[in-house]
Amino acid sequence: MINPQWLRSFTVLAEVGNFTRTANRLGVTQAAISQHIGHLEEQLGPLLIRRSRQMDLTPAGHSLLAYCHELEQAQKRLQLRLSEGEKTKGEVSLITPGSSGLFLYPLLLSLQQAHPELAMRHRFAPNADILQAVLDNHYEMGLVSIKPDSTHLVAEHFAEEPLELIVPAGHNPQSWQDLQQLGFIDHPDGHNMATRLLTRAYPGFRSILDIPTRGFTNQVGLILEPVARGLGFTVLPRYARKAFAHSSAIKVITLEYNTMDSLWLIYRAEWPLSARAKYAVEYLKQQLAAMALV
Repeated sequence: MINPQWLRSFTVLAEVGNFTRTANRLGVTQAAISQHIGHLEEQLGPLLIRRSRQMDLTPAGHSLLAYCHELEQAQKRLQLRLSEGEKTKGEVSLITPGSSGLFLYPLLLSLQQAHPELAMRHRFAPNADILQAVLDNHYEMGLVSIKPDSTHLVAEHFAEEPLELIVPAGHNPQSWQDLQQLGFIDHPDGHNMATRLLTRAYPGFRSILDIPTRGFTNQVGLILEPVARGLGFTVLPRYARKAFAHSSAIKVITLEYNTMDSLWLIYRAEWPLSARAKYAVEYLKQQLAAMALV
């Protein structure tokens, strides 16, 4: 077995590219780092190509670095499995769409404040990336708006996410022609959401393409900024609107029919959720219920 301290020295050296900085980061002497690399090269052959101003890895060096990363991931997985029974200790990893994540992540942080030994790891991603991340065990659980049919995943209903027609404060569109005059603020799923909602809400509505586009952004946290500035309307899930700071500058139009998206909690079918993941999910559901969002 290769000495873990040698591997740590090599990993940091590959990252920073300098023996002196590596020694400073690890709190040892430069001679010790050189000695560790020397021991590795005695066993594995040349790992570094040393030049005056830079350092490159040999093919063997790249292979060793990949091995070091695999060891690091394996150690993290072991630590997680050993702490699965601890509901208020360890990592909670969740990957979600941007709209729901904007609202749920602050709630997770509140849970962490109550239980400081929890660590929240959250990422925004589209549905396809969420499915793959959970299948690949990069995240223990995810939320998706389309129920997957994979036998490798469990999908449980988590919440309903209403779509909302959001206009600048002071506007009150009575017809799709009023919306046409206002203009549409688009986003990656904008056409799909707007078509689903407006078709039910306005009988005269024909196509979102008939409404001029006044802007576009793929940053879910910024979609409502142009709406707040009076530059157009948009259609978003309620969670994204709830997370917007300038609520007084926008207005949600009350419609006769609700257009809903279901959110599905997914995780690997081969093993149950850890105690801390279950605890986080129940906490989120309780918070959403208290806010009448489930």
